[in-house]
Amino acid sequence: MPEIDQAPPGDRALFGKYDLGKLLGCGAFAKVYHARNLHTSQSVAIKSISKHKLSKSPNLASHIKREIEIMRRLSHPNIVKLHEVLASKSKIFFAMEFLKGGELFSRLAKGRFSEDLSRRYFHQLISAVEYCHSRGVFHRDLKPENLLLDENGDLKVSDFGLSAIKENDGAGLLLHTLCGTPAYVAPEILAKQGYDGAKADVWSCGVILFVMCAGFLPFNDPNLMVMYRKIYKGEFRCPRWFSPDLKCFLSRLLDTNPKTRITIDEIVRDPWFMKGKQSYYVKHGQINNSEWDDYLLKSSGAANSLNAFDLISFSTGFDLSGLFSDCGKCVAVATERFVCSESTDKVVEMVEEGAKRLELWVKRKESVVVLVGKNGECVAKVEVYRLTEGLVVVEVRFFEEAWKDKVRGLID
Repeated sequence: MPEIDQAPPGDRALFGKYDLGKLLGCGAFAKVYHARNLHTSQSVAIKSISKHKLSKSPNLASHIKREIEIMRRLSHPNIVKLHEVLASKSKIFFAMEFLKGGELFSRLAKGRFSEDLSRRYFHQLISAVEYCHSRGVFHRDLKPENLLLDENGDLKVSDFGLSAIKENDGAGLLLHTLCGTPAYVAPEILAKQGYDGAKADVWSCGVILFVMCAGFLPFNDPNLMVMYRKIYKGEFRCPRWFSPDLKCFLSRLLDTNPKTRITIDEIVRDPWFMKGKQSYYVKHGQINNSEWDDYLLKSSGAANSLNAFDLISFSTGFDLSGLFSDCGKCVAVATERFVCSESTDKVVEMVEEGAKRLELWVKRKESVVVLVGKNGECVAKVEVYRLTEGLVVVEVRFFEEAWKDKVRGLID
């Protein structure tokens, strides 16, 4: 295959699957292109890495291997998704989720964010970080340049090349590798006496929150050693426009003592974090679990017309759904069905719009919609089946008794 940088437009199909487009970014060891999946028309980002350069840098090669291993084990709405890894004789290619919004860093270059917008992004950042930690992954290089935005303005964590993995028998072990970006690195990393990866990530999250709200770094100096001294001593000053709750919260995030620094469990209960009409934080152990997602978003054939067996199974007193349960993972407290003359897309749109008013988090796959509460609890699952050319059957499974009337009101 010709080098993709120089290939003419007609020869830019990678492995006969991806139509390569414009160059999005270029680093010392990798280039990132926009591409289109020729089979699905889906936009993707292709990260191209030279094997020749990898052979000259054993450390880089180990980082790439670790990044692949980590990204394959992570599935979360606020983490960039790795679709697949491909290789030619000279290059390794990552096919990843393409995010139109670019880097959070670029948005910050235009000016600081309001506390409300910063809170939204911080919720999503903490949701992703908590998920990583629950799976033994510590990012170790969290910064605005590694936080991307999709077309909806939602945040996604990327670049796991410097991440560490805690193995099953690694509980309580400290990390010793000095890594990360200077302005975002935790003071205990500078001490070179071993550090807790989770605590170090929380510190970096604190620096990111400060930058979003202030528009500048809490610890900064042209002289790197002077900046490190400020970080080690925790010397920073909050701008006058910070709210009292935010100042208090940051003092706990940027606590130089990792033993007393705020934990993620404490972060999600902090007054500043909890403030606001809508939460963008979703607990890792609930809807963000990929296995849970697969079950909840599994369709019974919603996109197809109902057959005779389906109609019989829907009949009163003849509910066969129990025969096809998935190990009892999710038990509905009630199930309701009704016929509607709206289109499938219209019904799904009504559910999604109504869920926003109820401050519920939404996951959708085709004509299946799952509604999730602020604490990560599954509230309801809505499936739409085509009955005839002009009619659909809507099935709603309720998993929380307290939400039945509210969810029912979305589609009445």
